[in-house]
Amino acid sequence: MFQILDVIFPVFDIDSNKAFEQMALKIYAYQRQYNPVYKQYCDLLNVKEVDSLEKIPFLPIQFFKSHQVISNTDPTQITFTSSGTTGSTVSKHLVTDLKVYDHSLDDSFKATYGAIEDYVVLALLPHYLDRTGSSLVYMAQRWINKSGRTESGFYLNNLEELASILKNLQKTNQKVILIGVTFALLQLAEQYAMPLDNVIIIETGGMKGMRKEIVKPELHQILKTAFPQASIQSEYGMTELLSQAYASDGINFTTPQWMKVITRDTNDPLSLIDNGKTGGLNIIDLANYNSCSFIATQDLGKSFKDGSFQVLGRFDHSDIRGCNLMAVN
Repeated sequence: MFQILDVIFPVFDIDSNKAFEQMALKIYAYQRQYNPVYKQYCDLLNVKEVDSLEKIPFLPIQFFKSHQVISNTDPTQITFTSSGTTGSTVSKHLVTDLKVYDHSLDDSFKATYGAIEDYVVLALLPHYLDRTGSSLVYMAQRWINKSGRTESGFYLNNLEELASILKNLQKTNQKVILIGVTFALLQLAEQYAMPLDNVIIIETGGMKGMRKEIVKPELHQILKTAFPQASIQSEYGMTELLSQAYASDGINFTTPQWMKVITRDTNDPLSLIDNGKTGGLNIIDLANYNSCSFIATQDLGKSFKDGSFQVLGRFDHSDIRGCNLMAVN
């Protein structure tokens, strides 16, 4: 007999560090009991009850590729999948309550940029639109729909049409958000440089083998040169998360109140390190209470006392030490 769980954690009402920790400990206890993958991982680490954030185990993100990481028996409403090369194993995030993702998207946008209705939203996401299950496409589609503007929409390879729309919007001083993957934004910069006043360009990363990888400062310098009046910003998100972080300066990311990033020792993945030191990024995403809220990513970076963080790169090897605690099925 299956136990049907209908649990809702008020993560979007968090208003202090103390409230965050209390909610995180509640969600840890819940997932420790009802998430089979996370329970097995904690058992192998011999971690049971915890009384602080520092003692909570972080599940290596690779398990989203090999296991169903889920904390209830509700039907899956949508499965978000990561992009990958042909034949590669992709991550799968089984979402049993899509309203949680919607709430996260809406609250994060409002806190970061204000009312979505004030913007025209243009999404430059080629290749992401060519497949199903992209959480980034879902996010952009929600922004487009909620903006309510006829000019809002997706663009694949029609850069000329996109450039024309941007030029027309410049004449009306309309606020615009242009969200795009790195390689597509670089193509736009090379072919249609223009001032772009009142435009926020949000790069989400992603070369996907389309061209040579470049470091973020170089990318942002190219975009600033091509679009000197635009605000060049960054978004940090992934298939395995239901929350995003944004960097208004393109470098220093800030999180919503239900998300926190800390760093771990690259040589001892079960140990945390001090603020300002480079390590592996661990993410607490309390919006993930129906899957797993405590994830050890493959990203390298720094976290800071004020809650911000930087992303400096990725681990050279895809498998982070410590992941072999559980057999991959």
